[in-house]
Amino acid sequence: MQSSKRQLIVVICLFIAGHTYAQQTNPPVKLKDLLNRVNEKAPSLLTDSAAITIRQAQAAETRSNWLPNLKLNYQADIGTNNNDAGPYFGFGIIPSNSRGVRTESNTSAALTNLGIAALDWEIYNFGAYGAQNKVAKSDINVEQNKFAQSKYQLQAYTIGSYLQLMRLQDLLSIQNRNIQRNEQIRRSIQSLAKSGIRPGVDTSIAEAELSKARLNYIELDNQLKRVQLQLSAISGLPYQSIIPDTAAESHMIRQAVAPAMLSADTANNPLINYYKSIYQGSLDREDMVRKQYNPKILLEAAVWGRGSSIDANDNFNSLSTGWGFNRNNYLVGVGISYNLFDIRRKQLKLRTQKAATDYARKQLDEQRSALALNVNQADVELNTAKQRLQEIPNQLKAANAGYRQKLSLYKSGLTDIIELNAALNILYRAETDYVQAKSAYTNALFQKAVTGNQVSSVLNLLN
Repeated sequence: MQSSKRQLIVVICLFIAGHTYAQQTNPPVKLKDLLNRVNEKAPSLLTDSAAITIRQAQAAETRSNWLPNLKLNYQADIGTNNNDAGPYFGFGIIPSNSRGVRTESNTSAALTNLGIAALDWEIYNFGAYGAQNKVAKSDINVEQNKFAQSKYQLQAYTIGSYLQLMRLQDLLSIQNRNIQRNEQIRRSIQSLAKSGIRPGVDTSIAEAELSKARLNYIELDNQLKRVQLQLSAISGLPYQSIIPDTAAESHMIRQAVAPAMLSADTANNPLINYYKSIYQGSLDREDMVRKQYNPKILLEAAVWGRGSSIDANDNFNSLSTGWGFNRNNYLVGVGISYNLFDIRRKQLKLRTQKAATDYARKQLDEQRSALALNVNQADVELNTAKQRLQEIPNQLKAANAGYRQKLSLYKSGLTDIIELNAALNILYRAETDYVQAKSAYTNALFQKAVTGNQVSSVLNLLN
């Protein structure tokens, strides 16, 4: 039993040592470098950038709406030419016979052929083309701002995860020191127990505290690896290599002028720009609705040739005489087209679009209010975190002094293991509180930077 217990302790110690060595061999990754990597490799950003390409292709398609229709047609037919008087509506399936009505029915076959080149061009529509192109550009702008918003949100997520890595790394260091202290206490107790100064039960209590400290270390290391894996998924870096630069945290905390540099730039916040582009796109659609029902000026032109086996004297000749063109014609004209009922259609569609514009405007106002609230909350959190960070060294200093006094008293036989462990726990809590205070300050600082669109200013403090 004692042998297996020693083996387990050796394995845990090797694990801790191996983890520490791995971190020492991998150089820390700077936050700015990690953000650049995420911007290049994040799968979600690659998807959003592909959506921009789609909108650009659609805009190019819209710009080609002004192109005319130039159709080339040719046909050769064989059949009868036997008309009767009377009007009818063409349903698209009634064949045409272009000849006057005869006094007698004649079902002889005739061969005809016809070639036509027809031009149909909407040359002017009072701004409808321009309105369509403007909407297409707005769609591109919306997609680009959506990409910027995704990048902004992913940036905030990356920063938050990186700061969490810093916190976990500091907690691991504290836990490692806590393990060393417990080992020191255990060695002292073992020496005192062998001398008969301390009871053997103190050794068991010390072993339990040491085991608890090691288990806490393993759990913290597991949490750190989970965050590393999450960052690896969006950066493409091996998770083992994503080691936070904890020295940058201390450097940033020493920058007393940091809060003063972070004047919020909410007007250009990517989140606000996204909703601005949606609102502007809806206004552009209103303009397109107004113009798409305008009158249309059309240019029509056609040239055609025709041949038939029926001659000018109404003789049904050999079918072979129907090949080739006997008559050639052309026709050019300019027309205007307007549907009076489009007035009502425009009113209804414009009413719908105005409702969509009003919704987009309210969304924009909502986001502006939420962002202003977040900026104010970030200011409060930053001030509170700064005050906590200024006070916490007093707690840490007192806790450290208390532990050293209790350890000396215990070695002298003037106090018991319970009080010594209590002092050790107070020191451990004070060190943990200091890490939490540092983490709260850096988180509040970056939260203010993210909401105020000043991340680059904070990143510059880390250089």
